[in-house]
Amino acid sequence: MWAKLITGTAALAVAGCTVGPDYHQSPGHAPPAWSSPVVGGLTDSSAEASSWWTSFNDAELNSLIERAARTNLDLRVSEARLRQARAVRGMSVADFGPTLDATSSYARQLQSKNQPLIGSLPLPSNFPFEYNAYNTGFDASWEIDVFGGKRRALEAATAQWESAVEARNDVMLSLLAEVARTYVELRGGQLRLDIARRDRDLQQEALELTRARFRSGVTSELDVTRAAALLDSRRAAVPPLEAAVRRAMYGIAVLLGQPPGDLVAELSPPSPVPPVPPEIPIGLPSDLLRRRPDVRQAERQLAAETARIGVAEAEWFPKFSLTGDVGALSISAAKWFVPGSLFWSLGPSVQWRIFDFGRVRAAVQAQTAAQEAALATYEKVALTSLQEAENAVVAYAQEQNRHASLAGEVAENRRSLAMANALYTQGRVNFLDVLDAQRSLYQSDDELAASDQAVSLDLITLYKALGGGWETLTKQASSP
Repeated sequence: MWAKLITGTAALAVAGCTVGPDYHQSPGHAPPAWSSPVVGGLTDSSAEASSWWTSFNDAELNSLIERAARTNLDLRVSEARLRQARAVRGMSVADFGPTLDATSSYARQLQSKNQPLIGSLPLPSNFPFEYNAYNTGFDASWEIDVFGGKRRALEAATAQWESAVEARNDVMLSLLAEVARTYVELRGGQLRLDIARRDRDLQQEALELTRARFRSGVTSELDVTRAAALLDSRRAAVPPLEAAVRRAMYGIAVLLGQPPGDLVAELSPPSPVPPVPPEIPIGLPSDLLRRRPDVRQAERQLAAETARIGVAEAEWFPKFSLTGDVGALSISAAKWFVPGSLFWSLGPSVQWRIFDFGRVRAAVQAQTAAQEAALATYEKVALTSLQEAENAVVAYAQEQNRHASLAGEVAENRRSLAMANALYTQGRVNFLDVLDAQRSLYQSDDELAASDQAVSLDLITLYKALGGGWETLTKQASSP
C-alpha cells in the first residue's frame, strides 16, 4: 500500500508543470566595431587581458597586486557575501526533501471529573484521573513540487549565487585597477617631485649667480628680486607634491589591508612611471559584454528576478504534501515502548488558498515590475560599459598625441633657455627673458611628467573598461 502511495505521489510531481516565465539569456546588443579609431598601439584583435598589469613590466606593481588579491578587506567582504548566497541556495535545495521532527515528552496530568462523556459515565472509584503521560515519536512531512514553485525558488537562488560570484569578480577588477592606478600616481608624483626639486636647486644657483653679478655691478637689483621670486615659486611647488606622494603610499597600504605607514620604506625609493606596451589588443565591443563582471552580474540578477515570478505565481495553485507520524504513548514508563503503545499515521494532504483578497495577484505584479526593472538595469549597465570603453579608447589615443607634442615642447624650451643664458651673458637680452625661458622649461617638464603618468593611467582605465584581469586572481581572494 505504501509503495503505491509513494509511487503515485512521485508520478504527480513528475507530471507537474513549472509556473512562471522561462528565462532566456540575452547576448546583449553591441556594435560590431569601435566607434573611435583604434590607434596609438591599440588593435582590435582578441584581447589578452587576464593579467594585463604584467604588460607594464614592473616587478613591484606585480607584487603589490598579488598581495592585494590575498589581503584586501573589500574582497573579504565580497567573499563573505558569496558564501552567504551559496548557503541560501543550499536552503533552496533542502526544500525539495522531506522534514522529520523528533519529539519526546513527559507530563503529570489531571483530568476533569466533570468533562463531557467521562462525567456522564459510571466510573469506578479508583479511575485514574491523575496519571503520568510518556510520549515520543517522529513527525514527517514532504511537500511535492507539483507546479514548480520550489524549482523556481532554486533557480532564483542559483542565479543570485552566480550574481554574488560576479559581484566578487567586479570587486577584484576594481581592486586591480585601483592598485595599479595608485601605484602609477605614486611613481608619477615622485617624477614630478624630482623635477620640482631639481628646478628649485637650479634656481637657487641662478639666484646666487645673479647676486654675484649685482655685486659686481653687471646687473641691477631688479634682476635679483625677480630671481628670488622665481625661487620662492619653485619652493612652493615642492610641498604639495610631497604630500601627494605620501597619500599614494598610504593608499596602497590600505588597499593591501595594512596600516597606512607600513609600505613607506618599501615605496620611498623613486622608480620610473611604468611604461605602456607598444601593442595592446583590446578585442571587439561584444567581447567586453561577455567579460565584464558588472554586466554579468546584472544579467544574473535579471535571471533571478525572472525566476521569482514563478515563485509568486505558485501561490495560486494547491500544495500537495505527504505527511505521517509514528511514536509511542503510554501512561507507564514500563510500557512506553511495548507494541501496544505504538501509534502511526500516513497519508497525503492538499492545501489550496481559495480567497486572499488579491494578495497573490499583487505579489505577482510586484515581482513582474521587479523583473522589468532588472531588465532595464541590465541594458543600462551594458550601455554604460560600452561608453566607458569608448571613452577610454579615445582618451588613451589622444593622450599619446599630447605626450608627443609635449616632448617636442620640452626639447624646444631647453634650446630656448640655453640661448637666453648665452645672450644674457653677452648683455644682448635682459634677465626677464631668462626668467621666461626658465618658467617655460619647468612648466613643460612638469606637464610632460604628468603626461607620462596620464598615458599609463588611461591605459589602466582602458583595461578596467575591457573587464579582464579578475580571472587569474579570484582564487587567491578565497585564501585567508
